[in-house]
Amino acid sequence: MSNNGTPRRPDVTATELVGGPEAVAVTLHTYDDRWPAVYLEHETRIRDALASAAATIEHIGSTSVPGLAAKPIVDIVVAVADITAEEDYLDQLVAAGYELRVREPGHRMVRTPARDVHVHLYERGAAAVGEYLLLRDHLRLDAGDRALYESTKRSLLNRRWDDMNDYADAKSDVIAALKGRARATAGS
Repeated sequence: MSNNGTPRRPDVTATELVGGPEAVAVTLHTYDDRWPAVYLEHETRIRDALASAAATIEHIGSTSVPGLAAKPIVDIVVAVADITAEEDYLDQLVAAGYELRVREPGHRMVRTPARDVHVHLYERGAAAVGEYLLLRDHLRLDAGDRALYESTKRSLLNRRWDDMNDYADAKSDVIAALKGRARATAGS
């Protein structure tokens, strides 16, 4: 059964990149005080689009951490009752001006046509949502780890990336270490 009591539907079993892989040049911008306002604008747009879905919406990623240099892409995570029930959220987000980019098991991602806002959708209770928030909250509080994360991102700037996922994967060891420290700090 899903969170809303309806029979569980099977999810997709493979990753679909709508439009295929996209080569990207990663650029980092110093923290922009406008990023929280961009988030709030899109939070309102998403909340209005999903009014009947009772979604949880959070600003995540580097643009959500004051003082951290970031790609100029505002990342948002949305938790919905049932990720397999796309009829409850996907058409509404497309009508609100977002485009489907990724469909994979347990996750969907829509983005603006300008590619400056990415909206990651997961099912309520998905571990990924908690992981995003753990990292965000830790980086907001720990200046040393914030600097480490930024220097890691800067070290990856000069490489060519065939897809944004490759860039994200290159940071995974550092992110795992940061989350480990965040868990240790939370447990003390």
